[in-house]
Amino acid sequence: MASSDAQNGDEDRTSVTPQPGSRDASGSAPPGTGGPGPWRPTADRTGVRPRGEAGAAGGRGGVPGVGGAGAAVRGGGDGRGAVRPRGHAVAEGDRSGAPGGGPGRAGERARYWQPVGLPGVDLLHAHYVRKSFSRHTHESFVFAAITEGVEAFHYGSDLVQAGPGQIALVNPDTPHTGHAGVPEGWTYRTIYPDAELIRAIADDTIALRGGVGFTTPVVDDPYAAQLVVGVHRAAEEGNALAADSLLRLVTARMLRSHGGRITPLAPRAAGARDAARARALLEERMAEPPTLERLAAELGTSPFALLRAFRAAYGMPPHTWLTDARVRRARRLLDAGTPPAEAAVTVGFTDQSHLNRHFTRSIGVPPGAYQRARKAR
Repeated sequence: MASSDAQNGDEDRTSVTPQPGSRDASGSAPPGTGGPGPWRPTADRTGVRPRGEAGAAGGRGGVPGVGGAGAAVRGGGDGRGAVRPRGHAVAEGDRSGAPGGGPGRAGERARYWQPVGLPGVDLLHAHYVRKSFSRHTHESFVFAAITEGVEAFHYGSDLVQAGPGQIALVNPDTPHTGHAGVPEGWTYRTIYPDAELIRAIADDTIALRGGVGFTTPVVDDPYAAQLVVGVHRAAEEGNALAADSLLRLVTARMLRSHGGRITPLAPRAAGARDAARARALLEERMAEPPTLERLAAELGTSPFALLRAFRAAYGMPPHTWLTDARVRRARRLLDAGTPPAEAAVTVGFTDQSHLNRHFTRSIGVPPGAYQRARKAR
């Protein structure tokens, strides 16, 4: 289950206005949308044809521009014989480099990487069973296509679920969690596109400028899920042109059907200004933060009033927000080449193991594996 910080009562402090005239583009499932069967690294239940498998004329049942001879990942569900694409971060305990495997913690697999030729885009391919993501945020958008099982996650004050053929959508800076919705866990392929990239696509396709976002956390659109998987397939094969094209296609499709303008809500609580000042102070003193009592005293309010105002403004209490902010800053330090142990101390974690625990609960892979993927590009 999610951590104790993931309470149903937390609020998301953004309001999304649907794009005028938008409609649900999911329609019926496209030809080839997969049925039941065991998960394999080379075939996702969203219906995307494995690489190297010949398709009918016109690519029926597959994703345009993906396929052809060769395979970036080969082998059965145990991952033996798999070829790891360049720049992949493989989670600790994953010797195969391919998601899949048996039940329980030992069967959990995760690869996180930044594909060559796609600046501002990260990818995650993972199978989780017992893993629980604590309440956290991303600076990027999140498109997570579920290919097996069910993921459950808190989004604002709601607990929602996504299964095969569906996409979990998370807007930047939106608190959310993540855990298995069924005993066998879930497998997904996730895209983390930079917010500026999504805004540019929105401006180019639907003439929507400014604060762009999605109006629903779960989209039931099997074809869009195929496109997300297609981005992964193309990236794994080193086909940046196809990956970029498919990313723009799926983004435009979802913006047209579920896109809208994000408008921050006006503060409703009397302590909203105190919450903003508290956040700024925590950001400034991240390595040595004050206690809640001292922080409240500096702001001229009571600890309980500050706690209540902060949660209302940012969807999580100050200590949870601070952990999330530390992970974000540590990630930027890792991107710049700072060793994980040094990054941990710089942002205020007691040691590298402390960073490892929180980084993995937010990003999905340990910081060392994450950084190795960056260096391997």
